[in-house]
Amino acid sequence: MTIEENTKHIMMKVDAAKAVSPYPNQEVTVLAVTKYVDANLAREVVESGISNIAENRVELFLDKYRKLKDFDITWHLIGNLQRRKVKEVINLVDYFHALDSLKLAQEIEKRAEHKIKCFLEVNISGEESKHGFSIRALDQILLEFAQFSKIEIVGLMTMAPFEADEKECAQIFHDLKALQMKISEMKIPNVSCTELSMGMSRDYQVAIQEGATFVRIGHEFFRGIA
Repeated sequence: MTIEENTKHIMMKVDAAKAVSPYPNQEVTVLAVTKYVDANLAREVVESGISNIAENRVELFLDKYRKLKDFDITWHLIGNLQRRKVKEVINLVDYFHALDSLKLAQEIEKRAEHKIKCFLEVNISGEESKHGFSIRALDQILLEFAQFSKIEIVGLMTMAPFEADEKECAQIFHDLKALQMKISEMKIPNVSCTELSMGMSRDYQVAIQEGATFVRIGHEFFRGIA
């Protein structure tokens, strides 16, 4: 298999999931998560037609950003970000998918030179090992995000437990969709919350069927290659 063949296969599966989704006119942005590969393979993904590249660590992000600067890429940082590293990366990012505290938001506001599109990370499953806001905690501080001028909360992000079966994943994604719709309807300034970042290589079709608009796919792009 080549990366181009893998990309075509992924996009066919995305289209198939959209076809059975209950959400009409659903747009799905496919992110290629390139943390497992070098910049040469990441470039092949871009050349196959994927313009959204995602990294989960600042060092890997900066390496790919520098080596692929000649390509028209939308850059996503999807991993948890330490406040001390915000200044190194935030002005290179188009989307940040793991905003998990008010203090981190305050640091982004301080360092950003333009408005950053952010997803609030929500720990829907309640796993102790996972980052993110609980639903209760989010209810208590949601209005605080209206104060920021350099942050737009475009949506919510979550990850299903690795051991979750398809039914459990569907329920987690369904619950996040319901929360996203509730927040969107509140019309909070700077909190449009129209998007959902959920679903990875193992469960992105389920996520799309439950309303995902951004899916994060890594291994499947490089199957048989890396």
